[in-house]
Amino acid sequence: MRLAVAVYVDITLVPIFSPIVVEGKRIGEPLQHDMIREIYEQPKAVADTLDAAFPEAKRTIDLLDVSKLGMVYFTGSGTSYHACLAANYALSSLTRVFSTNLPASEFSSWVKQDLRPKSLLVAISQSGESSDVLAAARAGAAARMRTIGVTNTPGSSLTKATEFQLVSTAGEEKAVTATKTYTATLAATYALVLELSRRVASETGRYERLANSLTEAPNQMQQTIRLSDGPVRELAGKFMDKEFYFLLGSGANYSTALEGALKLKESCNVYAEGFATREFLHGPIQLVDARTPVFLLRDYDEGDNVSGLEAGFLRFGAPTTVIGRQGGISGTESTYVFGVPASIEEVFSPLTYVIPLQLYAYYLSLARGLNPDRPEKLSKVVR
Repeated sequence: MRLAVAVYVDITLVPIFSPIVVEGKRIGEPLQHDMIREIYEQPKAVADTLDAAFPEAKRTIDLLDVSKLGMVYFTGSGTSYHACLAANYALSSLTRVFSTNLPASEFSSWVKQDLRPKSLLVAISQSGESSDVLAAARAGAAARMRTIGVTNTPGSSLTKATEFQLVSTAGEEKAVTATKTYTATLAATYALVLELSRRVASETGRYERLANSLTEAPNQMQQTIRLSDGPVRELAGKFMDKEFYFLLGSGANYSTALEGALKLKESCNVYAEGFATREFLHGPIQLVDARTPVFLLRDYDEGDNVSGLEAGFLRFGAPTTVIGRQGGISGTESTYVFGVPASIEEVFSPLTYVIPLQLYAYYLSLARGLNPDRPEKLSKVVR
């Protein structure tokens, strides 16, 4: 089965390089930053990646005996670790295969030996050069695991340290703050998870429905950019003086809350933390007040639980923003609401939900007079 989708991305549709204006005053300059260009390149990057990843994932699974697969480990660092969380959620949702994720820097400490037969390690690194991910891949191989490297860099050290490889085709990413490589490597890993689920679950109809949804994701991402850019830019101007952020998500988008918080830390020099939505009630809610914007990532089936939290945040005076599916967030009391296209499957929704947060991090960085491409204390590759 060959699946493909045509995506046409025109980054001139929105005047993305105009300065932010707050109360009539220009904040930031109309510089052509790599970060915003790479956010806008994501639909094409994901479409190109899926076109290559589906056949490669099929070939990889053909060479692995997955009928007796005991455990799948996902490992990565930073943004790549958040891709691991999202991929692990998808695998857990679509199969009965045991799986877990570990930060790459902790992998060898937690997994001393392989106690399950036929374990598989999926190691993710956009650059393919992260020393922690490489060490984890080598530790997995030493423990007699089958290993798959997922990277955006052909010929990188990770491709040489793993038995199988999935290479995303996002192209070079110049900004230190990873955006398009996150969604592209996540898309490649989703293709792998889908192919694995088809083999172990043997539900052809469901596979085709999910595969069609995934190949439609680039168009959904493009729609999300169009829906979000202007309102997000305006919100960044209003919140430019805020120093503390909380981002809450559950299910597939728990990982998105963590990734959004990381983008704010990296590009905006603010304190931002991501939480599983209801875990926030177990202590951190004590910190909520007018100084702390809260972003709620909301899906259809969360209902009253999220509505109650939202009402509480507003009662405490916290500026509250809801990101959810169009048609599924009516009745919200929050002042700020961003809708994403409704048709994408929940397991793949991080591909769309992350976009408003990426855009917000970019525009907030400009509003605060920073360069989102070059955070002064960070480098593209951690060795």
